[in-house]
Amino acid sequence: MITLHHCVSARSFRPLWMLEEIGLSYDLKMLPFPPRVLSRPYLEVNPLGTVPMLSDGAIRMTESAAICQYLAAQFSAGQLDVGRDEPDFGPYLNYLHFGEATLTFPQTLVLRYAHFELAERKQPQVADDYAKWFLARLRTLEPRLAVRDYLCAGRFTAADVSVGYALLLAEHLSLSERFTPSVAAYWELLQARPGFKAAMAAQSSAAKAQGVSSTPAPDIRHDRP
Repeated sequence: MITLHHCVSARSFRPLWMLEEIGLSYDLKMLPFPPRVLSRPYLEVNPLGTVPMLSDGAIRMTESAAICQYLAAQFSAGQLDVGRDEPDFGPYLNYLHFGEATLTFPQTLVLRYAHFELAERKQPQVADDYAKWFLARLRTLEPRLAVRDYLCAGRFTAADVSVGYALLLAEHLSLSERFTPSVAAYWELLQARPGFKAAMAAQSSAAKAQGVSSTPAPDIRHDRP
């Protein structure tokens, strides 16, 4: 049985979405955010204190994009992954990691310096600069998405899950209103997928059942350190 440790709408949403798209059985362990502070016993499971943490037998993984790649290759060959013999193999790997390394990274700095730091440590200019950085890099997808529904291979893949999470985080940060037209249409398409809806419902019901707040992990509605 696959086990996923998850905080509501954190990076661990990527593997949760993948599990629902593939239709795998899994055990969802909900944690309060940030788990390294609010759930100290979790450090025995993952010394980093971060989510995701996915276990599959003896395998332990903590990087969300890598988990997406693993799940796609291991359980969804020819569907959510792109094979080495396909023309879009390179673009698939590129966008799979683009979602985390290029799109999510600047948003974490927006979160920190606009929302998580104490009032005297906040840096509005830094947050604004990194928001602009995120949006500038996101705009590079506009011409590609103007001529196709999904990022590569003519179908929905793990690359769309990776980039799609960055768009979800952007919505929590009120940046989605600044999406370009094709990116906005792409985001609407992703949200309409049954797998996305199932993942959203799964985290909500599991949070309620396990006594964890259903507020998104990047709690942008209340300032806190």
